[in-house]
Amino acid sequence: MTDAPAPGSRRRRRQDPGSAPDPVIPPRPSTVDLHAHTRRSDGVLEPIDLVRAAAACGITTLALTDHDTLAGYRELVANGAIPHGMELVAGVEINAIVREEIGLWEGELHILGLGMDTGDAAFEAALVAQRGRRTERFARTVRRLAELGMPIEAQLASLASGPDDALGRPIVGRALVAAGFAVSVEDAFRRLIGRGGPGYIPREGLGPGEAISAIRAAGGLPVLAHFSEAPDREPLLRELMEEGLAGLEVFYRTFDRPTTEAMAGTAATLGLVATGGSDYHGDTGTYAQAHAALWVPPEVADGVHRAGVVGSFAQS
Repeated sequence: MTDAPAPGSRRRRRQDPGSAPDPVIPPRPSTVDLHAHTRRSDGVLEPIDLVRAAAACGITTLALTDHDTLAGYRELVANGAIPHGMELVAGVEINAIVREEIGLWEGELHILGLGMDTGDAAFEAALVAQRGRRTERFARTVRRLAELGMPIEAQLASLASGPDDALGRPIVGRALVAAGFAVSVEDAFRRLIGRGGPGYIPREGLGPGEAISAIRAAGGLPVLAHFSEAPDREPLLRELMEEGLAGLEVFYRTFDRPTTEAMAGTAATLGLVATGGSDYHGDTGTYAQAHAALWVPPEVADGVHRAGVVGSFAQS
């Protein structure tokens, strides 16, 4: 990627950053993970495999937060496939487009929704529209790469996606790796398909306020995800709170200790519900490896419940 980050900002990597100079050391295995992805969007594991892997690591509260789809949650509930002793939270992640003058990485804020009513027709309609835009962007990206001499149609030929799946650029990144045009998904984003890269196609879709309103209307908790700039961007957070933002992802697998402490202070100052998760996709290791670096205090799950979320939680 060739675009410069906003002054004072730190670009969020799409893979684990190696060893942070002052990492968070989990005092014990985390039992909460409120941010994880499956093959229903841009993860590598089927929903059943992800929940089994999480359960094996001791996770008792898990949110599937696939981009723009609740398909994985519905699939697990319909099949009675929630591991014994696990609470599964209906979740979603919406990549919301921000005004250019805000000056954010790729021009986006990522909004998590936790505990929506999965039967809410208006919310599902919003997700259907988001998925349609994703599908079009995905196709345009593949065409652009072919024009640049990097065809990946053969690598994508075996991609099986249903109408409720949300196609994302990490899938393109994996295909570029398989075709030999990149050495990793991170490399693919940095050189080819991230903002400023030759294969970049701008995103279309909901803005942050629209995403927050849709989540709230469906009974969910809107949370700003992995925004390490939050302590330095209080005016922006207050603007989002006026739109209905209620939570901040404080505990994030690749945040170092000073960042986590600053995020916790910001959440407390503004009265935002602190959440946390692994943001597991699977490109750089197993869920067990990601979980080993994750610390989300168990009381985080209690905080989400106290927030008055009235939507969907399921237990075995």
